[in-house]
Amino acid sequence: MNAPDLFEGKSREDLPLAARIRPKLLSEVVGQDHLLGAEGVLKKQIEEDNVPSCVLWGPPGCGKTTIAYIISRYSSKNWEAFSAVSSGIKDVKLVIEKAKYLNRQGKGTILFVDEIHHFNKTQQDAFLPHIENGTITFIGATTENPSFYLNRALISRVQIYVLEQLNPSEIMQIIDRALKILKQEYSFKDEVKKYIADLSSGDARIALRQIETVLSLFGNKNIEISHVQQAMSRKTAVYDKDREEHYNQISALHKSLRDSDVQASLYWCARMIISGESPLYVLRRLIRFAIEDIGLADPNALQIAINSLETYRFLGSPEGDIALAMTVIYLGSAPKSNRTYEAWSKATTHAQETSELPVPKVIRNAPTGLMKNLGYGEGYQYAPHIDEGIVNQQHFPENMEPGIYYVPADSGVEKKIKERMDYWKAILLRKE
Repeated sequence: MNAPDLFEGKSREDLPLAARIRPKLLSEVVGQDHLLGAEGVLKKQIEEDNVPSCVLWGPPGCGKTTIAYIISRYSSKNWEAFSAVSSGIKDVKLVIEKAKYLNRQGKGTILFVDEIHHFNKTQQDAFLPHIENGTITFIGATTENPSFYLNRALISRVQIYVLEQLNPSEIMQIIDRALKILKQEYSFKDEVKKYIADLSSGDARIALRQIETVLSLFGNKNIEISHVQQAMSRKTAVYDKDREEHYNQISALHKSLRDSDVQASLYWCARMIISGESPLYVLRRLIRFAIEDIGLADPNALQIAINSLETYRFLGSPEGDIALAMTVIYLGSAPKSNRTYEAWSKATTHAQETSELPVPKVIRNAPTGLMKNLGYGEGYQYAPHIDEGIVNQQHFPENMEPGIYYVPADSGVEKKIKERMDYWKAILLRKE
């Protein structure tokens, strides 16, 4: 195993508890069983020293850095790491030059970039050719959705591994490991450990930081819940910064909007903003809601959500907050429909099942003489030149039953869409 020294120049006792108890073996990692369990694809790649360039995406404290460290320990490659928060292109160039030298000597390099979303799109471009030609195996870690923060060229060259928020029982396992290392396993009752786990919002670092604080204040006592509450009161600012109940609150906002409860939607949105949540994050979630839960029942919902995002970027707070509130009110009061979401899911499933079927010749493009001679576009009827503007010609692949994916609801704009679809269908039936 290649074991980089993450503690160089430091005494372990001086390090945060999260760093001191970081697992060294795959078997010690808690959570992420879908990736690291017995049949997990990433587990197999790590054990075979065959991890591809990838991005580890997941919420704070779920184990992204730990997994990267485990990868390095199981790999024969050189290990380089830095954070995008405090590094720049100069650091990237230095690492790449070293990787090129080692590559000529027959040794590969793993480059781990923490908080990769802090690099802008241009900075991210610096990695592309070196990932492409195998100079480096790139591993990035981010708490932010790669679709929003990573450029498409980088996403196309890496595997995205989605990490899940740790559940309370997994947090308790990590707490037990920490207490064992600290030789304090008998100081905390189970209900105290569960209390800390429940309040950590799936973030192992928050839980471990609370353990450290409690032990520094009450280490010689049998720890009770009241001791944890006292410790938390002294660390409120830090705890708020780490977004307590972040995932619970965004769920509350989403479900209040879905249930058309405008007042509750405004309340949960306000709760998130006053606790330090990024308005841009909330707006991205509102855009997603407009697509998935409103869709064509009110197409204006998506435009209003996108306009609010641009408004906030232009004005900032506090004026931009009003645009955020406007969006919440509009989405909460809009008619709801997930028919477009369902239609796309059905269409992609059917397309996957029938992907080998060719496009009907009648609707193929025929830009060359050869294609015309092969019958491409033969018999095609141009709908705008046809009586009533609609024709009945082959659109689905031959020997395939036409699919029915989108079934509009009887509310909002979708009611009008349904009327239009029924109108066109009636014309085709009459022509037959």
